[in-house]
Amino acid sequence: MTFMMPRYASPKRRSLRHARALALAGLLALGVLLTGCTDPGWQTKDISGLMPPLAFELTDESGEVVEAEAFRGDATLLFFGFTHCHDVCPATMARLDSILDALGAEARDDLRVLFVSVDPARDDPASLREYTANFGPEFIGLTGSDDQLDALTRRYRVTYGYGEKNAEGHYMVSHPSAIFAFAPDGEAQLLIRQDDAREAVVSDLRRLMASG
Repeated sequence: MTFMMPRYASPKRRSLRHARALALAGLLALGVLLTGCTDPGWQTKDISGLMPPLAFELTDESGEVVEAEAFRGDATLLFFGFTHCHDVCPATMARLDSILDALGAEARDDLRVLFVSVDPARDDPASLREYTANFGPEFIGLTGSDDQLDALTRRYRVTYGYGEKNAEGHYMVSHPSAIFAFAPDGEAQLLIRQDDAREAVVSDLRRLMASG
């Protein structure tokens, strides 16, 4: 069966309300897509064979252009967010940092967390570097042009958008809250959601790292 995802507008033309509606539609479509056969050994959502391998060209927190191949050999987590986020992003990053602690010292060598900012207007390399430094060297900030971010979010069937600026020029950003987990060879393996139990995530990530 061929599954077609909706085409998303450029983020420059998306309102926050429109982006949230698209995000809901994308999540519902993603849920339909992910109802196929899975390995019962995984405790979070097995997406192997349903999502493409990790691939991108972005700018890292040092200002260097980097491709996904640079992270081959390590289990990799991909999370979309922005540094001005007040709730989901810091809570998710802190949770992942705690999970890395639970996995032990080996995880600090064999697991990378890629924090992809979908707010490049405010999140330059220096801002990303300062933000990820709160969590450790395993956390790497990335961002890119609108076209690069659109290509990556479309690849994993998610969307994002911007709210209206207030009087001080601040605005909110709609973005996905789930985490994509990739095996050391770059193949998509898991979708980790906010309500997944900590023990389940720890168990699955330990297994994922061992697969390499």
